Amino acid sequence: MRLTVILALCLLVAAPIRAETVPQSLAQVQLSFAPVVREAVPAVVNIYAQRVVAQRASPFIDDPFFGDLFRNFGQPTPRMQNSLGSGVILSEDGIVVSNFHVVGNATEIRVVLSDRREFDADIILTDEESDLAVLKLRDARDLPVLELADSDAIEVGDLVLAIGNPFGVGQTVSSGIISGLARSGIAVGSGRGYFIQTDAPINPGNSGGALVDMRGHLVGVNTAIITRSGASHGIGFAIPANLVKQVVTQARDGRSRFQRPWAGVTVQAVDAALAEAFDQNLPEGVVLSELHPESPLVAAGLQRGDIVVSVDGAPVNSGPEMMFRFSARGIGGRAELTYLRDGRLETARVDLIAPPDRPDRAKRVVEDRSALRGLSVVRINPAVIAEYGLSLDAEGILVTELRDLSARTGLQPGDILLAINGEPVATTDDVITLATEPTRNWQIEALRNGRRVVLRFRL
Repeated sequence: MRLTVILALCLLVAAPIRAETVPQSLAQVQLSFAPVVREAVPAVVNIYAQRVVAQRASPFIDDPFFGDLFRNFGQPTPRMQNSLGSGVILSEDGIVVSNFHVVGNATEIRVVLSDRREFDADIILTDEESDLAVLKLRDARDLPVLELADSDAIEVGDLVLAIGNPFGVGQTVSSGIISGLARSGIAVGSGRGYFIQTDAPINPGNSGGALVDMRGHLVGVNTAIITRSGASHGIGFAIPANLVKQVVTQARDGRSRFQRPWAGVTVQAVDAALAEAFDQNLPEGVVLSELHPESPLVAAGLQRGDIVVSVDGAPVNSGPEMMFRFSARGIGGRAELTYLRDGRLETARVDLIAPPDRPDRAKRVVEDRSALRGLSVVRINPAVIAEYGLSLDAEGILVTELRDLSARTGLQPGDILLAINGEPVATTDDVITLATEPTRNWQIEALRNGRRVVLRFRL
């Protein structure tokens, strides 16, 4: 009897399993990515861009020895440069987001949909820092659209698909997972910010394409890879959807350049040494090392030495990560900061503002006959600090442009004028007055990258 039962069990185990069962649950359906792909692919486009670049013509350009010696020989000649990338449709009337390095400065852009329809496109907003660009397709309507996901809700290990046109072979889908979050200590492509990391294969041509979750929603815009061979090695980066949403909002509001909220602070990531100095159990957050008097954080009550540990409940451990949180919230919004002061957790509501353009920058241009003719200067204020990337403690009169005779003086845009011919410069009007003094011998003192320089020349 026992032997009969054992044989029956063996036959049951050995019986072939039928694979013809129709999936009965969401989990079974998601064993295939096909439903997600069908949902997402129509809203991912191929982008063909052309731009004119200057190239010097040299008779030795192909010579292995003289090519380097005569690299700068000859007058620059215009040359047409082509680029290939991808993009994502975010509105039925033709708003498309892609990478700045794909379409930035392009003179002609052609967008091809997965159903082979083609549209000409215009750039309506660019942001090189985040490596994003927003396009508007001409005469487009009733287009397929990808819905934006909340990129703050994703976790390491979540399944994602990368959709784009790698190497120009055609629309391609690759799968992987979210392999890292808050990647902000690196610069990839044109971007220098905060990225999502994925191991879904991304290759040249995927730039600007979609990184989607298992609902077919846009998690991020693929931007770059870390590679030594030019091909994917499983370390790719995408710009989070929450920042993409804010960039598109500003494009719809008519901006041509993305404007970030101004924090007016310099921060330092808390490492093990700083954590010990501040009596922290674990290194976390960023310490405020410098604050501009006009900073909205100062208005909210924060001080130098405070450690910001989260923004709107999301942890921050680097300056770019904190600025990403502000940028995704947008100018006009409010952010809740949690910070440590004297070992106690405090909270503050911070108004997110554009850099104040006060006091008035009082732009002046030297136009009279002078060795400084063509010199443009402005008074430094928070808006000028943000625009030209100056240190928060910068003050005085900034050189913004050099044309005509002033271009021969040795001054450079970004110099801060201290004195002209021994007379101190305090206002932009001082520059105009001193520039028109009758003299042939000139001496200009300025700060350049924090160092004092003295320029002497004779007219």
